[in-house]
Amino acid sequence: MDIIANYGTTLVLVAALFGFLMAWGIGANDVANAMGTSVGTKSLTIRQAIIIAMIFEFAGAYLAGGEVTATIRNGIIDTNAFTDTPDVLVLGMIASLLAAGLWLILASYFGWPVSTTHSIIGAIVGFAVVSVGPEAVQWSKFGGIVGSWVVTPAISGIIAYFMFISVQKLIFNTDNPLANAKRYVPFYMFLTALVICLVTIKKGLTHVGLHLSDGEGILLSIAISVTLSIGGWFYIRGQQYNPQDDNKMHFANVEKVFGILMVITACAMAFAHGSNDVANAIGPLSAVVSTVESAGQITGNSHIAWWILPLGGIGIVIGLATMGEKVMATVGTGITHLTPSRGFAAQLATAATVVIASGTGLPISTTQTLVGAVMGVGLARGIAALNLGVLRNIVVSWVITLPAGAILAIAIFYVLQACFS
Repeated sequence: MDIIANYGTTLVLVAALFGFLMAWGIGANDVANAMGTSVGTKSLTIRQAIIIAMIFEFAGAYLAGGEVTATIRNGIIDTNAFTDTPDVLVLGMIASLLAAGLWLILASYFGWPVSTTHSIIGAIVGFAVVSVGPEAVQWSKFGGIVGSWVVTPAISGIIAYFMFISVQKLIFNTDNPLANAKRYVPFYMFLTALVICLVTIKKGLTHVGLHLSDGEGILLSIAISVTLSIGGWFYIRGQQYNPQDDNKMHFANVEKVFGILMVITACAMAFAHGSNDVANAIGPLSAVVSTVESAGQITGNSHIAWWILPLGGIGIVIGLATMGEKVMATVGTGITHLTPSRGFAAQLATAATVVIASGTGLPISTTQTLVGAVMGVGLARGIAALNLGVLRNIVVSWVITLPAGAILAIAIFYVLQACFS
């Protein structure tokens, strides 16, 4: 308690700095979920992807990042265990932010797409175990986390596999792919709009005063999707293509249409991602600020100070602009060769899996979801289409993320204790 009384302002400033570093790591690593496939398929250049992601990630983080946040991310630790030692909670959260941020920046440097959520959870668990004991951790949460390493990539991979197979059978493997594209692409537009509307409503608009029931959200999503698919039908019909073109040119024209769908999906996913995953940085930071401002009283939820959301949003944008390229390259080109139609299948499968997870409470990592979807698209062309060396490195990075975050947090926690004691 004396530490909070004597160093309260310093603790908030240090937490803000490390929270910014964590947001930087999120931008450098996790934004590839929204933009990696678009860049890999050349639907967007890296510069265009960065500009679009900057706009939509920041908008999602700032506008829909939440008015109220759980002070302890996902309830992974029991706050009651720190009632008598709030200073330990504050130092532990600061240590967790720095540990998770450092791990994300290291992973981004090597181009490994890892889970930002698992990074911060591993860090929080690490300091909690050494400061209070294993009883401070709600270990039941870990079954879902470990299971998500297999379940979510499998779900998104299966959806992406069948989505891509349907595109192949209905459009590309036909005598007249362009005519069939005009017939079936509006349906894919409807699916795309439906899924991204559901993602945005489920994950992106829950804190901006839009209070919709599940039924109302679904009806609104269907109405928007029907409108967009009708507009898409008129757009495709209005395009002038030379009937004398060979099939190769027809394929290129069809891919252009899927490229447009990819860009739309990427924008929506960036908004939803910014609104959701910024909590990995601002959750622990908000815990520190609220605990210091209340002179050591710990509450389950806290109002976010006005400056925290912009701090998280700016950190995500700078991280993407400075270090996002390597992870984008891994997701977009390293796992398998992607075309716009393949990337569309992967991106739509990722969004659909997020919707399924939101509705069922399944704990997921959007990173692992997207990697699974890209794998599913690759497998549709045979195992030889996958770069198994890159996949091995990705899986290893997933497995070591939790212990890496924990070990770093423990070391930093002891250093902070020595500095402030």
